[in-house]
Amino acid sequence: MNKSPATKFLLVLLVASSLISVMFCGLYIRNAMRLRDLQRNMTNVQAYRALFVSLINDTVEYSKRNQAIDPILEAAGFKPSKTATAAPTNKPAGK
Repeated sequence: MNKSPATKFLLVLLVASSLISVMFCGLYIRNAMRLRDLQRNMTNVQAYRALFVSLINDTVEYSKRNQAIDPILEAAGFKPSKTATAAPTNKPAGK
């Protein structure tokens, strides 16, 4: 039996297409795993941020009852300092 060149060509094309499909499947799986890991990391960052904001808000609420903590909050920048909130009374020089 004599095999036709078209059959060989189609077989090579089928093998190449199969290999390329396997490669794309592997790339998709790898990218899906990376996306899942990034989403997990982002969720952790958001949870820590929410916890930190809650702690700051609780500390500012506590400072309303106990002003001894105000210098720490002002130094950290979580509460404006009392001297910075006072408006300057300097008037521009008249002509």
